[in-house]
Amino acid sequence: MTISKSPPIHPGEILRELYLEPLGMSAYALARHLNIPRTRIERIAGEKLGITADTALCLAKFFKTTPEYWLNLQNAFDIKAAAVRLEADLANIKELEAA
Repeated sequence: MTISKSPPIHPGEILRELYLEPLGMSAYALARHLNIPRTRIERIAGEKLGITADTALCLAKFFKTTPEYWLNLQNAFDIKAAAVRLEADLANIKELEAA
């Protein structure tokens, strides 16, 4: 298994840099449009909180994307962060040899 050396990209960075900033929209304004707590969007955009299925559904509806887009961003971040954290342990696991 090969792990990319670039740092994992948090979905909050994508939300902030590709959606909120270009639109000139604050986390508070987005939260109002989505009818969810302001703190949830602020924490996601601040890279302190991950995207859940319910938030993915709301973001997808508002931005005309898919919930899978948002959950895939979160999933990719989680896997890469775990791979970095577990790099030494993973290196010690011997792969199954084909028979």
